[in-house]
Amino acid sequence: VQLQASGGGLVQPGGSLRLSCAASGRINSNTHMRWYRQAPGKQRELVAGMASGGSTNYADSVKGRFTISRDNAKNTVYLQMTSLKPEDTAVYYCYAYNGQSYYWGQGTQVTVSS
Repeated sequence: VQLQASGGGLVQPGGSLRLSCAASGRINSNTHMRWYRQAPGKQRELVAGMASGGSTNYADSVKGRFTISRDNAKNTVYLQMTSLKPEDTAVYYCYAYNGQSYYWGQGTQVTVSS
C-alpha cells in the first residue's frame, strides 16, 4: 500500500486548504482512513478519521473547521481545512488501516502565517 499526500502549502490565517491522499494497493471502501499532524517539538496527533461505514471523528481543536471526506472510486481521502490558524501549522500525514496492516503517507507541510 502506498499513500501519496499533497495539497500543503503556505496560507494566511483564516484561509483554506484542501489536502489529498491518494492510495494504491490493498485499499478499498472498508479501509479506515485518518489524517494526523505533527508540529515541531510536539507529538503526532489525530486530526480526523473516517471509518469504513462513513462515520467521522475530529480532534476538538479542528471541529467545525476541518472536514474529512473520501472518493472511493479514486481511492482518495481529502481533508478540507477552513478558518486556518497559526496553531494548525504542522506536517500532515495520512494513515490507512485495512484490517490487517496500517500504513503512513510521507506527509505534507501546512504553514499558516501572515
